[in-house]
Amino acid sequence: MAQNLSAGGLKRTSLRDQVLDLVRQSLVSGEIRPGDIYSASALAARLGVSSSPVREAMLTLVNEGLMEPVRNRGYRAVPMSEHDLDEVFAMRLLLEVPGTLWAAERAAPEDLAALRTVADEIEAAAGAGDVVAFLDADRRFHAGLLRLCGNRRLVDTVLSLRDQTRLYGLDALARHGMLDASAREHHAMLDAAAAGDTARLEAAVRHHLRHTRSDWADADGDASPGAQH
Repeated sequence: MAQNLSAGGLKRTSLRDQVLDLVRQSLVSGEIRPGDIYSASALAARLGVSSSPVREAMLTLVNEGLMEPVRNRGYRAVPMSEHDLDEVFAMRLLLEVPGTLWAAERAAPEDLAALRTVADEIEAAAGAGDVVAFLDADRRFHAGLLRLCGNRRLVDTVLSLRDQTRLYGLDALARHGMLDASAREHHAMLDAAAAGDTARLEAAVRHHLRHTRSDWADADGDASPGAQH
């Protein structure tokens, strides 16, 4: 694993949450890949913390379906097949589209203004090819928008589905310049929400999800890419 998993990254919230954030980012950016085994003690030593918060973070990822325990050895990322990705994509269409429409109905102008700031961050990160910043801003955008619907369980379920399709191919998308098109779609969704145009917003969300699924498949070129937007 490269620079993300370093002691210098541990600056906020609880150690367990910080470790969880760093490992999740490493899953998405491709530093952690299926088949490789990571021990809690080795990660703890690298991060300069005790093994306890690392084990807690890894168990959280196991419960989310992102990692699996390997007896007496540690943890490894769970691979995603094309069938898995298709199932998650179908679930996201069923939940994320109506959830976003519901949230938009409740959104105040100041809510949309705050999300525009995050959308700007997404575009800036895409332009710079900064995978970790893109991931962070993108997750905050979609989580922030969906939370406006007031249904915590729906938000948690959608975020879990997004995390299950973590982007093993995200670095490839950055190299191919494919992040930019996806980044611009966030402002399109906000424009539709601000105009109260439900049909346009639904079309934008569906396009965003389909665009994400097809681009991630194209970027990696094998049968196990991930997609998370």
